[in-house]
Amino acid sequence: MESRWDVVVVGGGHAGCEAALASARLGARTLLLTADPASVARMSCNPAIGGLAKGNVVREIDAMGGAMGLVADRTGIQFKVLNASRGPAVRGPRCQSDKARYAAEMTRVVSQTPGLTLARGSVAGFTVERGRLCALVAEDGSAVRCHSAVVTTGTFLRGLVHVGDRTEEAGRWGEPPARGLSAALSGSGLRLVRLKTGTPPRVRSQSIERSKMSLSSGDSPPQPFSVRSRSEPFPALPQVDCWLTHTAEPVHEVIRNSLDRSPLYSGKIVGRGPRYCPSIEDKVVRFPEKDRHQVFVEPEGLDTDWVYLNGLSMSLPPEIQERVVRGIPGLGRAEILRPAYAVEYDAVSPEQLDETLQVRGIPGLHLAGQINGTSGYEEAAGQGLVAGTNAARRATDPDAEPFVLGRHESYVGVMIDDLVTLGTEEPYRLLTSRAEYRLLLGADSAYARLTPRAVGAGLVSERDAAPILEREARLSRARAGLEEIRLTPSARNRELLLDGGIPLSEETTVAGLLRRPGTSLADLGSLLREPGLLGESLREDLDLLGEGEARRLADEIRYEGFLVRERETLARTAAAAEKRIPDDVSYRDLPGLSAEAVEKLERHRPRTLGQAARIPGVPPSAVTRLLCHLAARGGEG
Repeated sequence: MESRWDVVVVGGGHAGCEAALASARLGARTLLLTADPASVARMSCNPAIGGLAKGNVVREIDAMGGAMGLVADRTGIQFKVLNASRGPAVRGPRCQSDKARYAAEMTRVVSQTPGLTLARGSVAGFTVERGRLCALVAEDGSAVRCHSAVVTTGTFLRGLVHVGDRTEEAGRWGEPPARGLSAALSGSGLRLVRLKTGTPPRVRSQSIERSKMSLSSGDSPPQPFSVRSRSEPFPALPQVDCWLTHTAEPVHEVIRNSLDRSPLYSGKIVGRGPRYCPSIEDKVVRFPEKDRHQVFVEPEGLDTDWVYLNGLSMSLPPEIQERVVRGIPGLGRAEILRPAYAVEYDAVSPEQLDETLQVRGIPGLHLAGQINGTSGYEEAAGQGLVAGTNAARRATDPDAEPFVLGRHESYVGVMIDDLVTLGTEEPYRLLTSRAEYRLLLGADSAYARLTPRAVGAGLVSERDAAPILEREARLSRARAGLEEIRLTPSARNRELLLDGGIPLSEETTVAGLLRRPGTSLADLGSLLREPGLLGESLREDLDLLGEGEARRLADEIRYEGFLVRERETLARTAAAAEKRIPDDVSYRDLPGLSAEAVEKLERHRPRTLGQAARIPGVPPSAVTRLLCHLAARGGEG
């Protein structure tokens, strides 16, 4: 193995894989270093990809050339769009994955990528020379020299696994933690926080009584994540069902009576747990008015009898877990193959990073994934892509512009801005409600938003982008064409619309018909086939639309008024929000700021006025004074 690299990525999880792949796509000599190469892309918790907001991130990763969506399509065993009946801004594509096949396929993609080397190794520290990172220090004391590094250690920094009274050092079940790196990070002046997450029990499939549960099937036909899946058989694997059951009051009583044996409530766990994905102990305590909680019963793969009980995360002793599980309908005879457990770990307070996910004050050192306080495979992968891209750009061209995604153009940008501006004291989960411009961030629009950015950054080649951009152009032409075709309430037009059950009593356009609730292009089939109605080029564009593209076209026409208003709002606020704040501003020297505002601004060091305005404790008056100060400096930034 070489001793000098352009970029070294530490950790082979979901963040590490996307970071290493992005770096290699940009031509950087990249080393992916992991304690166990057999654990690359392991799904240590839920065997699924996507969901609300998360599915949008997977599409965004795909639009920028990443691998998560394509690998999910190749290894998915159930596909479903969540909130499918609602507007496109809040729909979330999701798939149930065969977890073993997912890890194997991602490992294959990583191993076959030119310029990327996968190797075994653990990192305990790093070396800084002349103010920037120059090497990583392995646990055996050897140095791995590099221009840039991306650290993606997940839950392994001083990881502790808790099951009832039992505690052991581990980053996840049966895998040793990273012990030395926490000290190296804190020794460099970084503030660490202690966080906690957890995972539910796995039970044997043959021990489940599905007749006592509700069926939860996938979509038919299923929708893929990746545009690249069009050139491959999809779905690639047989599709399976999931099942739904619920806890009940007797189960809640068992939990309440056992809280003194839960490390979460006995004081053994000091880390903050996730607010939006709480353990079953937390659900019972925090929501006493609820007499039941959902439990989704999800297979972990086609060739395994392990089943994941989604919604039943806990850290109670195994014998209590058995009573909890067997008190749930359909699980009365369940055999627990592995108990639920909590894992406690160190994370770096992410406001100490800039928007490229580089550590402020240590050029060349980037962090991505759960080390930044996030939860979820998708959040980790999105950060990994951005961190790997910036690490490679800095390594191969020190004068390259940073690759930064805005809040208005991606959920990945929303997440990174939240992290580096606000920090987090608990595991961060991406939600649609965190995005103020979510109408512009639907999963289907990811390619229009981000593929041109990816081409400009070198993440996607012009050749690979060409069919994607042509599809976007085709949709744009079709949308404009349908706006121009006017329809009168003639007898012939009313007859053509009769099959779709669409009345026509006044003059309108074809696009106007699509704005009616529930109307699709398929409903207009007879009308659109009428000779002479469509021009040749418009007919060709419509004929080339797939089912998903036709649905997206109708959605964009139907919600056009809302989208226009959202873009107008963005245009009004963008100029001031994106105004840069020079690095040398001393908030303590600005007159009129409260002590709290000074403390928050000095701690977070916002890069723009928009970031400053989003910091809790910084009032609008403080932002106005800051704007005046920048104007007095002669418009710096």
